[in-house]
Amino acid sequence: MIRLEQILTPGRSLVNVPGGSKKRVLEQIAKLVARDLPDLDNQDIFESLVAREKLGSTGFGNGIAIPHCRLTGCTSPISAVLRLDAPVDFDAIDGAPVDLLFVLLVPEAATDEHLELLRQIASMLDRSDVRERLRQASDSTSLYQVVVDVQSGR
Repeated sequence: MIRLEQILTPGRSLVNVPGGSKKRVLEQIAKLVARDLPDLDNQDIFESLVAREKLGSTGFGNGIAIPHCRLTGCTSPISAVLRLDAPVDFDAIDGAPVDLLFVLLVPEAATDEHLELLRQIASMLDRSDVRERLRQASDSTSLYQVVVDVQSGR
């Protein structure tokens, strides 16, 4: 089974990301992920994320969004986590603006493994103590470390 820390890196764990709007945030996510996927164009990633949002917001509630999509040309799951410098409206279920985003991109032929990764993310972010720790992380490394620690049961 794939675990979250296997598909997330400190380089894709960012704090104080300028938000502005949902569109801008999705553009930034696409640029960030494209750096590690040389075969994929950030515009394609952006468009896939936007297409998924049109099916229904990935705003999860409690200031959290989990933008995710299947991606042609993506060979294995890839994840990123961002904490915005200011919350943005993300059409979340509870109407609250979003400041924490957990991103999951999976290959076109998504499997149960990918649903399991989404479940891992959702159950982790369901915990108020975890959300608090993510919001208090002072830099990329500590943001990443919170995820690793939580996954390891610390």
